[in-house]
Amino acid sequence: MARNKYLFALIVVFIVCFLIGFITTMNNSMIDFCKQAFGLSEQQGQYVNLAFYGAYILSIPFALLMNKIGYKGTLLLGLAVAGLGFVINSFGISSAISSGANVFVVFLLSMCVVAMGVVMLQNVANPYVMVLGSPESGAFRMTLSQALNSVATTVAPMFIALFIIGDQKPAPELVPSPFLGLGIFALIICGILVMLKLPAIDEGKQAEESGSKQQYKSSVFQYAHVWLGALAIFVYMGVEIGVPSLLSARLREMGNTDSQFITSLLSLYWGGMMVGRFVGAGILTKFEPRKILSTCIGLGSVCILLSLLTTGSMFSIYIMLAAGLFHSIMWPLIFNLGLQKLGPHTKAASGIINTGVIGGAILTPLMGRVADGYGAVAALSMMFIYYVYLMWFCNKGSKIGIE
Repeated sequence: MARNKYLFALIVVFIVCFLIGFITTMNNSMIDFCKQAFGLSEQQGQYVNLAFYGAYILSIPFALLMNKIGYKGTLLLGLAVAGLGFVINSFGISSAISSGANVFVVFLLSMCVVAMGVVMLQNVANPYVMVLGSPESGAFRMTLSQALNSVATTVAPMFIALFIIGDQKPAPELVPSPFLGLGIFALIICGILVMLKLPAIDEGKQAEESGSKQQYKSSVFQYAHVWLGALAIFVYMGVEIGVPSLLSARLREMGNTDSQFITSLLSLYWGGMMVGRFVGAGILTKFEPRKILSTCIGLGSVCILLSLLTTGSMFSIYIMLAAGLFHSIMWPLIFNLGLQKLGPHTKAASGIINTGVIGGAILTPLMGRVADGYGAVAALSMMFIYYVYLMWFCNKGSKIGIE
């Protein structure tokens, strides 16, 4: 009965997850394009990540806003802001080209606006998926939503390679038209959702109805596993985004400078994440999520280790991209562990944990600087620090204060 009650709302959230994945990966896939079009260094190219993921510093304010305007209000506002950001990007770049202004700065500022909308959507999607059904199947729903997100992340690099780069030399004037189309699409979805009814959910009341006797603390800030979960998402971003962000640097060190080929290879990484999430959604119905997360962390680190030990061959590239298969379900499982047993604090906790996404804005430029000075292999070696913390959080940190 509950499944039928929430089915339509889940479908809507899954569509939003698709859009989040497409926009996020499209932004990351623009790094090599921007380096070529604007003549940037590896560190400067990572400013694309800085502009986008830096917006996640607003996760907590947006979560507080969500408490005021609800899930649907935040969903509509996020779509409107993201769509507006794309429209600004399209017209702003065209105007900057004609006026001689700094086109790259205009691109970064407009993508920051897009990212603000995505942050709102992310704040809605994660807790909404968690509460649209029983707590026991929360990890399954989260992983399934991320699997659909991964379909979008696989398609996004193809979109960049085919519709923006094509067979042309990367140049700023190739961006406006495709981005305008994306902006209009987001605004159309927003307009459709205005007319649709979504369920309002009181997480505390829902917990009472399920028979839970748990007593909740007075503030979400008193839950240690929430903050440790935010830090886990922070370092996870270095894992997930580190591989695709440094792919071009590794290939160029090997002598491959074909921008379209490099961008198209990203589909292998994101495709691996898509397969992993669909498979993971099934596995999670049979195995304990914490054990699955530990296994994925271990196997992902093995892929990166083998890649670094075989530097110079295409095998090293393919095994590095294969890590996406194991990175695939880390995000939903980390998020699920961070949102355990929070009841009425779920919305606020989602904002806190989402703040960890700024790791993509901090860690990837840092890795880019290391790559500029010491090479891509040295930069990728930093990922082992991230893996160690994730393993600790999975098995120890996520249990603090709730067991």
